[in-house]
Amino acid sequence: MAAVTDAVARANALRELADEVACCTRCPLHSTRTQAVFGSGHPDADLMFVGEAPGFHEDQQGVPFVGQAGKLLERLLAGIGLSRADVYIANVLKSRPPGNRDPQLDEIGACEGYLFRQIALIQPKLVATLGNFATKLLSGKPLGITRVHGQVQETTLGGLRVVLYPIYHPAAALYTPAMLRVLEEDFRQIPQLLGAPVEEEPQPQPVVAPVAPPQAAVQLGLF
Repeated sequence: MAAVTDAVARANALRELADEVACCTRCPLHSTRTQAVFGSGHPDADLMFVGEAPGFHEDQQGVPFVGQAGKLLERLLAGIGLSRADVYIANVLKSRPPGNRDPQLDEIGACEGYLFRQIALIQPKLVATLGNFATKLLSGKPLGITRVHGQVQETTLGGLRVVLYPIYHPAAALYTPAMLRVLEEDFRQIPQLLGAPVEEEPQPQPVVAPVAPPQAAVQLGLF
C-alpha cells in the first residue's frame, strides 16, 4: 500500500513539474517554441529514454518522439515486447531549438535541472540515452556516442543509483541499414538489463589511524 501511495505522489509531483516547465522562460528558446515538450509515458516506468531536443513535430504536438524517429523507436520497442505506454520518454531540452540545430551549453544548463527532477520522480532502473548530448550530460563524461554506445555504466542521477545505457539516436538509423542493425542489437540487451540489480554506491569508509605497537622497554645503561 505504501508503494502505491508513493507512486501516486510521485506522479502528481511529475504533473506539477510539467506545469512548471510549460511556463519556463529560463532560456531564449521559450520565445521561439510553439510549446514546451515535457515528456510522456508511464510515470513509474523502469525504463526511461532521454533524447536531445524536440523537433518540428514534437514542438507542434507537445509530445516527444512523434516524427519518423519516434515511429522507429516504437518499432524497436515492439521488438522487445514493450510499447510507449510501458516506458517514459523525455529530452535534455524541453523547447525546440530553431531549425533543429544542436543544443547550446547555456540551454542545456537551463534545462538540465528539469531532467534530473524527472528522473528523481520516475525512479527508473535503466536510463537509455539516445545520442551524444544526452549521453555526455548524464554520464558526466566527454566521450561521444560512437565510443560508448552499448556500454553499460552505473551512475547516480537525481539522487538515485541507475544503470545508464548509451545507444544511438533512432534518427541516425533512419536511412542507414548498418546503423539500424546496431541499434536493434543494442535494444535486444534491454530486457536483460532491466532484470539486473543495481549496486549501491559504495560509501567511504572512515579512516582509522593505525595504532602503533607497544615499544619494548629500553633498559638504561648503568654506566
